[in-house]
Amino acid sequence: MRLHFSTLILRAAPYALGLALTGFAGAAHADRIKHPTAVFAGLDKITGRIIAFDVAIDETVQFGSLQITPRVCYSRPATEAPLTDSFVEVDELLEDKKFKRIFSGWMFAASPGLHGVEHPVYDVWLTDCKGDGELLKTPVEAKRDEAPPPNADVVSPGADAKPKTSKRKVEPKAPPVVQPDIGSQTLPPIEAPPPRRSPNRWFNNNGSVPVGPDPAGR
Repeated sequence: MRLHFSTLILRAAPYALGLALTGFAGAAHADRIKHPTAVFAGLDKITGRIIAFDVAIDETVQFGSLQITPRVCYSRPATEAPLTDSFVEVDELLEDKKFKRIFSGWMFAASPGLHGVEHPVYDVWLTDCKGDGELLKTPVEAKRDEAPPPNADVVSPGADAKPKTSKRKVEPKAPPVVQPDIGSQTLPPIEAPPPRRSPNRWFNNNGSVPVGPDPAGR
């Protein structure tokens, strides 16, 4: 009996979908390695020079008019699919000595063109994580078919037995609406934002670290 090509595709589709879902589940539970240093590359579009610089986690360095601060930097073990990413905050120093947040998010070393900082004068992207890393194990969710622990409450089904509601299906209820008393309400004082920390290092167009005052004039 001959089978058409379209029939074979329809029969194989469920198996392909199952393999794809299995792969995504494995990637979701991949372990990560936490590194103390992130490695970036910076492009000065005026001079055409590209420099590489290392930045410690929570350290702020200045490249041109941009200040870069990595918060975390992760890689993957050799047994997992390669992936290097870092959560980075980038601020631009304006002419009036004020700062403007132009980037706050994840950078991926595998796709610098999609997850880097594009600026009229400077571009910055992640290239690697370095330093002795700490392996972070990702907890695996318990299987639904696993037996309950020995001390778990087991209710035998009967006439008066009521089914237990799963905690995962409980939806949050809307809080009760409380009308504030405008006349007697006292607004809390507005706290001033914490002072901004100056960058630890500066990079100029030729890639060296200049010796001198802060370019921001502080």
